[in-house]
Amino acid sequence: MIEVIHPGILSIVVDGGRNGYADYGVPSSSAIDLSALKILNTILKNPTFAPAIEVIGSGFSLLFHAHMTCAITGAKVETVHNGESFNTWTSFEVRRGDTLKIKNIIEGFRYYVGFSGIMDIEKTINSFSTNLECGFGGFKGRPLKKGDIIGIINPRIETSKTIPEDIIPNMKPPHMIHFVKGPEYTYFVPKILKSLFEKNTLSCYKGSPKTNRTGIRLEGIPLLFKKGIEKSIISEGVLPGTIQIPGDGMPIIMLNERTIGGYARVGVVTRADRDLLAHLKPGDEVQLRLVNKNEAKRLSKRKNEIYWAYTKTMKEVSK
Repeated sequence: MIEVIHPGILSIVVDGGRNGYADYGVPSSSAIDLSALKILNTILKNPTFAPAIEVIGSGFSLLFHAHMTCAITGAKVETVHNGESFNTWTSFEVRRGDTLKIKNIIEGFRYYVGFSGIMDIEKTINSFSTNLECGFGGFKGRPLKKGDIIGIINPRIETSKTIPEDIIPNMKPPHMIHFVKGPEYTYFVPKILKSLFEKNTLSCYKGSPKTNRTGIRLEGIPLLFKKGIEKSIISEGVLPGTIQIPGDGMPIIMLNERTIGGYARVGVVTRADRDLLAHLKPGDEVQLRLVNKNEAKRLSKRKNEIYWAYTKTMKEVSK
């Protein structure tokens, strides 16, 4: 078992998501940085999208009531285990009575804490992920609180591993976010679009404090609608990474808690950059760069090749 001593700013149980239910209005609610979750479970020898704790902020701390291996990925953090400090991404052995505390966030925003074993919580609509808005899934449908105790099914000790630096993504601002054109790209004044996205220029926005798991609001140069164009559309489906433009012209990048939206969709973030959205925090500089579909596929392929090369090496070493 694990016991929450301090929950940080926001700690929730997430997994690979509640996929396949968007037509019923049920969002994924998955980990925002899915690559970090996959690598976390790879080094723990868990199923790829086994549940973990997604955390924001320093101060998060646990007390362990059983022997197991623990790992942390996502944001780079300074971790204190029984009084000794070390940095992540790494896995390490813990014993009954050990404590773990996140002392400082070095780089990034959200990080993932996992264990060699599966959390003893029930699935809701085929997922362990927490839906905060509806209050279901995860641990009692809510963020973790001090004193919460979560059982771990079949905890075990695994060989400690550290992720090579060349596998760990850069999470320092300014964040370069690539996107492809959305259905309503032509709703906006061409001169503004060209000056921001189409002439090898890099738009520069900042993350707004009005940011949560539903979406990331950006502050900067507003996109202007063409004359006669309605500033809202009939609500349609949106994917994670959809860049919506409300009436004030400021982009909102949708995350994992919505299935429909009523704002014009200027673009969709490439799959290669969606994990990075987990690490855009208020005040960070964000650069939006338009790419075509072929370039988006190339970026995604390159990212996948890095992941699969690493996991293949892991399997070979384990033999």
